[in-house]
Amino acid sequence: MPKSYNFKVIILFFSGFWISTAGMAHAQSMVKIDGSSTVYPITQAIADQFQEVKKGTVQVTVAVSGSGGGFRKFCRGEIDIVNASRPILKNEMKECKNTGVQYVEIPVAFDALTVAIHPGNTWSRAMTVAQLKRIWEPAAEGKITHWNQIDSAWPAEAIKLFGPARDSGTYDYFTEAVIGKTKSSRADFTRSEDDTGLVRAVAGDKNGLGFLGFAYYIENQDKVTAVAIDNGNGQGAVLPSVETVEDGSYQPLSRPMFIYVSLKAAEKPEVKEFVEFYLKNALLLVKETHFFPLPPRAYTTMLGHFNKKRAGTVFNGVPVIGLTIDELIRREERLQYENY
Repeated sequence: MPKSYNFKVIILFFSGFWISTAGMAHAQSMVKIDGSSTVYPITQAIADQFQEVKKGTVQVTVAVSGSGGGFRKFCRGEIDIVNASRPILKNEMKECKNTGVQYVEIPVAFDALTVAIHPGNTWSRAMTVAQLKRIWEPAAEGKITHWNQIDSAWPAEAIKLFGPARDSGTYDYFTEAVIGKTKSSRADFTRSEDDTGLVRAVAGDKNGLGFLGFAYYIENQDKVTAVAIDNGNGQGAVLPSVETVEDGSYQPLSRPMFIYVSLKAAEKPEVKEFVEFYLKNALLLVKETHFFPLPPRAYTTMLGHFNKKRAGTVFNGVPVIGLTIDELIRREERLQYENY
């Protein structure tokens, strides 16, 4: 038998149970979050800082299963907070009501949903919403397959389409904004579970075309190029940027980002403290993660809503396309939440 021993973990026997002191060093409280891959970078950045401040006494887990997948877990009471790149929908509101899950809806940032192409694509760097619809609508499946079918001046090469999975809030928003109906699109495109995968896919094919969150585009500008969008209002094609999101000209692909907090979960001190920390630090960390922050007064308003436990949504379960930051703030400050 060796003469030296490692006593980092001591096993105690007590009342018939073996207990490891390694797991007793400190009891961690936990905050469980899931949902949108687009909102993930913001929430993860805030979670990292929060855990650092709490010195390991609170663990915050942030997973990704898409806005739809996150809402399903949220309404089943499996998580405390859901990240969402779109407002809660009617069927999700009904599911939460059926399970007794009440929530506070908290806008935390704006995103510029970005249409991305390969840097070698020199022909479609500006596209109209009508052209995007022709490419992505259900009727295009198996029929619109080459670039020159959209514009005769474009090459007779096959378009390679990439997009998020159907549980993605980005997919929901894009189909509503471009095609006019949520979750309505051609099915013959390559899906990716996360925005990083979409970047790799588009960057790997000269004829690639996809759509993703602005933050993932900004972090990969050397790999993909953003398409300027012409929405047909006479202002011409507009690129996504801080200026065009703030002045409301990047439409219809500017959109609000949310977290939804379970009121039952908010009774736990660690969840309440995390959400308060989130809203007090969002302005800086939203910028650092390459999203567009709301005005400071908006975070103050939402903190008040959270502390007053104002349950419900100002969107009535219906997607809102073309909302500007100012319009969102006016809506939050003016409308009362629906109780359900």
